[in-house]
Amino acid sequence: MKARTHKKDKVNIITLGCSKNMVDSEVLSGQLRANDIDVVHENAKKDHNIVIVNTCGFIEKAKEESINTILDQVELKRRGKLDKVYVTGCLSERYKNNLEEEIPEVDAYFGTMELPNILKTFEADYKNDLIGERLLYTPQHYAYMKISEGCNRTCSFCAIPLMRGAHVSRQIESLVDEAKRLVDRGVKEVMLIAQELTYYGLDIYKSRELPKLLHALADVKGLEWIRLHYAYPSKFPLGIIDAMKERENICNYLDMPLQHAANNMLNAMKRQITREEMEDLVGEIRNRIPGICLRTTLIAGFPGETRDDVEELKGFLQRMRFDRVGIFTYSHEEGTSAYGLNDDVPAEEKEERAQEIMEVQQEISLEKNMEKIGQTFKVLIDKKEAGRYLGRTEFDSVEVDNEVIVQSKKKLPIGEFVQVKITKAYDYDIEGEVVE
Repeated sequence: MKARTHKKDKVNIITLGCSKNMVDSEVLSGQLRANDIDVVHENAKKDHNIVIVNTCGFIEKAKEESINTILDQVELKRRGKLDKVYVTGCLSERYKNNLEEEIPEVDAYFGTMELPNILKTFEADYKNDLIGERLLYTPQHYAYMKISEGCNRTCSFCAIPLMRGAHVSRQIESLVDEAKRLVDRGVKEVMLIAQELTYYGLDIYKSRELPKLLHALADVKGLEWIRLHYAYPSKFPLGIIDAMKERENICNYLDMPLQHAANNMLNAMKRQITREEMEDLVGEIRNRIPGICLRTTLIAGFPGETRDDVEELKGFLQRMRFDRVGIFTYSHEEGTSAYGLNDDVPAEEKEERAQEIMEVQQEISLEKNMEKIGQTFKVLIDKKEAGRYLGRTEFDSVEVDNEVIVQSKKKLPIGEFVQVKITKAYDYDIEGEVVE
């Protein structure tokens, strides 16, 4: 294949998986750009000659998507459309040796913590002064902010510690500085992400310091919404809720994956909490902030799950009435402690159980949305699509939650807040009109 020596390299980064991977891609892009290397993200123009695939290795479906994407890029290289293909991220961290053997056409594989090594490939330097700086691949008005890396939990189903290592918190000062830089660039909302938010600070401050971080971020002028994702329920520090109650720009929103409700399942998953304790925690959180939006994530089809366990989970949802629920089917991941269990629920049955559970939540979601009719909410306008505006309230995170369909005869600026009176409700969306 003839090298494109006449043309400056252009790097396209393809990001798969979660928002944490998105942040990694943004940081990598920022470093490449600072080294005067042309870089784009998921480039539709196809005028690049180098690709970096940032992979996900969380569950089987994600691994399949990552492998298929790598193979697609390798095929483009074979046809002379690309000069180089590099692979990084969780799949590469976990299965590097296997991938090198199975797909040797990739020029190099890198793990999750090998950013400096990726840069060396481009004869670029890692710039420490750029910590907190990155290109944004989200719309200008919101951004994800990773407050820690890795995880010290030992949930039996989860392979994240195998790919991301132990928990490492970032300094409060570094995060505040990053938030200020983001606001200067037009960001109004930051979504705090980590594998486990509530553990924040234990490694560097010897105590759980998420409430302290929240207060520090809430002081950043121009930061209008701070949103919390991925809080662990066991030993949950209620100071988080107190900070949320005290500071107006911390959204009354908490994403707290519970995974199941049957105690035998929680025990097998090594969740370090019982259903009764979870119900008490949800009750206490709602007691402190009655209008809070609670999002949770569940797993269907864990080894040994019975019909009684599914019914118990459905009953739990009916009692707890969460605002938002997501569900995964169990993926049997090698290297996890659950891998030694018999994966005894057939794939089709897992899907049926997940659907059955979500039908319960669908009804709850519709009822909760119907209650919003006639109320007026502060809505952040995210985009215009098919002639209508789409936005979110403080109770909705990007992509995973409800959207507000906004009817307006006047042009609405993207990334600005408007007051919207709700006129219609659907299972997972609401609709309203701008209040002048």
